Amino acid sequence: MEIKKTSLNKLHQSNSAKFVEFAGYEMPIKYSKGIIEEHKFTRSHSGIFDVSHMGQLFIYGDESLTEKLEKIFPLDLKNLKQNCSKYSFLMNEDAGIYDDLIITKIEEGYLIILNAACKDKDFEILSNLLGAKFKMNLDNNRSLIAIQGPKSVEILNSIINGVDQLKFMTGNWFDSDNKKLFVTRSGYTGEDGFEISISNDKAEKFVENLIEKGAQLIGLGARDTLRLEAGLCLYGHELDINKTPVEANLKWAISKSRLSNGDFIGSKKIMNQMNDGASQIRVGIKPEGRLIAREKTKIFDDADKQIGEITSGTFGPSVNGPIAMGYINKEYSKVDTKILLEVRGKKHPAIVCGLPFYKKSYVKGVN
Repeated sequence: MEIKKTSLNKLHQSNSAKFVEFAGYEMPIKYSKGIIEEHKFTRSHSGIFDVSHMGQLFIYGDESLTEKLEKIFPLDLKNLKQNCSKYSFLMNEDAGIYDDLIITKIEEGYLIILNAACKDKDFEILSNLLGAKFKMNLDNNRSLIAIQGPKSVEILNSIINGVDQLKFMTGNWFDSDNKKLFVTRSGYTGEDGFEISISNDKAEKFVENLIEKGAQLIGLGARDTLRLEAGLCLYGHELDINKTPVEANLKWAISKSRLSNGDFIGSKKIMNQMNDGASQIRVGIKPEGRLIAREKTKIFDDADKQIGEITSGTFGPSVNGPIAMGYINKEYSKVDTKILLEVRGKKHPAIVCGLPFYKKSYVKGVN
């Protein structure tokens, strides 16, 4: 199968990117300064991420669309204000997660941002659930650019006047240099930042403008270390069809008002787990010393019983030490519980810890 390229591929090449295949796309993993420096620059200044491989699904419709989507997603969409966003899940009847996503109510209907590896399957699932009544457009003619870090608002507002008025998880359409952009104050690094939906033919010039203002291109490698420090899940690691939102410790993303009637896909399993608890739960893990415990590392108790498995692990540049997330039997999930990680045939001490590892810096608002 031919590997796809985003509209920024030539710009990545001219900036000495090292590429990897990710979700069927050729994507930059890092640039010449390397992952750690890119990570630190995002935390201290402003990083640009090409996330154009992700799906931008526009669904157009009236209040009947809201009612239909409430049968699918565990969200109170009727009371979601226009231009406000929520994090949610597309699930099966057993509450297994097909995808995690961001859904924004726009004047025309909804904009849903989907994970790259899931977007085509998501479109098929949603098309079958919604039927032919509503227009759906998985728009491949638009790029998605994220700018993240403390200087991002200053840089982006100098190009798109008015974005500084957005609060976290809100967005709007903006006109800039004869371009129609949809901008949300969001991202996946734990930093204040924005995601910009822009037509493919305008994307390269737009990013060059951001670079001229002082932002730097950042690869997927640093995006992964940033999101892990922020305690954020990655689909295919912390989340998949065999995990539920309750097991993933994401109960906060399920609207409380929706649990009373339970008329959404997967609600029966969700409500059972909310009442009875899940047998395993996602937790933060800190290995002792400098040990890096990667994905698939087995977790044991002191009686040599396997009690879980690491889903993501790395060195956290901002916390200057190893960090990990994983699933562990519920009775071992309390903070400060001592555990053992099996790396290269030897068991090493670690503790269960709270999340995030690094304090998030979002600009909150009411939505």
